[in-house]
Amino acid sequence: MKRSSGAGRLTALSTVMAGVLMASAACGSPASSERSVTAAAEGTLPRITSVNARPADADAKVTGVDAQPASSKAADSGSSGAGTAVERCRTGALAARVGAVDAGAGQRYAPLVVTNRSARACWVYGFVGLIMIDRNGDALRTRTRRESVQPRRVTLRPGAGAHARIHWTEVRSGRETRCPTSARLMIIPPDEVAHLEIPFTATVCDDGRLDITPMAPGTRL
Repeated sequence: MKRSSGAGRLTALSTVMAGVLMASAACGSPASSERSVTAAAEGTLPRITSVNARPADADAKVTGVDAQPASSKAADSGSSGAGTAVERCRTGALAARVGAVDAGAGQRYAPLVVTNRSARACWVYGFVGLIMIDRNGDALRTRTRRESVQPRRVTLRPGAGAHARIHWTEVRSGRETRCPTSARLMIIPPDEVAHLEIPFTATVCDDGRLDITPMAPGTRL
């Protein structure tokens, strides 16, 4: 894979962000079939500025630009917070982590958990966007495939969490001679543009394919 140079990691995420952000903004619509979003670490995007929010911990970063996409349409599920106007969870209100990995026969499953770290209830709906980054800070080819699962709105009280299931394989396919290993993971919450970045060490085969389900209540698979 050709590595980026010059402005570093953020410049390297050019076409990566273009494809993933478009898919993330569309995640308010239920998925009628599996969708694929391919992220390649080549090209040029405008510089990504920082969101004015404090990370949940030293390993997590919140970067990107803030935007207000179209609202999602879904029936509410989960617990509603106090008050009548519960808004969508913005990136700055969320913390993220990958839970314990379940391994077997070369297949890997793990919950991607997002937690509401704000003081107000908010909701999430749909699919996240994902981009893997290696230990040198370069974006890895990432194919995020949405599974055919009906999304539903999940309302999070302060401190509550929701999860999506990530699946990948460590079994080489086709003409693959080696599979790259990631060090970190960029996560674009549903309908957001700003992203979170967390540690994620995984060897992902099948041309960087990550299967993802929509956000669901709870923090475990």
